[in-house]
Amino acid sequence: MGWIEFALAMVLFMASHRIPAALGVKEGLVRVLGARGYTALFSLASLALLAWVIVAAGRAPFVPLWDQTLAARWAVNLVMPLAVALAVFAIAAPNPFAFEGRKGDFDPDRPGIAGLTRQPLLWALLLWSCAHLGANGDLAHAILFGTFAGFSALGMWIVEARRRREMGADAFDRAARRTGLVPFAALISGRWRPASGPSVARLALAIGTWALLWYLHQPVIGVSPLP
Repeated sequence: MGWIEFALAMVLFMASHRIPAALGVKEGLVRVLGARGYTALFSLASLALLAWVIVAAGRAPFVPLWDQTLAARWAVNLVMPLAVALAVFAIAAPNPFAFEGRKGDFDPDRPGIAGLTRQPLLWALLLWSCAHLGANGDLAHAILFGTFAGFSALGMWIVEARRRREMGADAFDRAARRTGLVPFAALISGRWRPASGPSVARLALAIGTWALLWYLHQPVIGVSPLP
């Protein structure tokens, strides 16, 4: 039953990110709830399904593939603060390029988080999955984190292509002139300079979220995050 539950959770999570748009459910919910209401509902549903997937992976039969190393455990602790910060700064931020962003108040000369990367949530997911993949060498978790790594990497290509098609190539390039897909690429190249420091409220929320996830990891997941 462990493999069946894991497979069902994975299928439902992946389907939840494709079927609503394909069947027109998304458009109907947006009309009823508004864009922000739909985003909030979708985010809560995604988090609930993600939690189920992670729990189901832990219940699946243990099939070892590689040994866990101290370096891999350290990598998780070093990468997760960045992943959490990307996610926190991305949510509800003006960003017409990402699937989760707002379009109306985006300023191409002051792109905010999009100057750091146009796909912050997908990069957060990719960092989370890759870091945890190295630290979990059993079959179920290799499938879990490997699938999410592929999902987030492929998702960047799909979302970028969709936004370019929706906006038109010229409009996309004009809006994206001070942004980059790869984190820090626009900063390193000189195309983008932060207009101000990071939001204190979002920074505090990022630190608090990371601390809460770190504290709850052992009682919820059953494994200490300590290296």
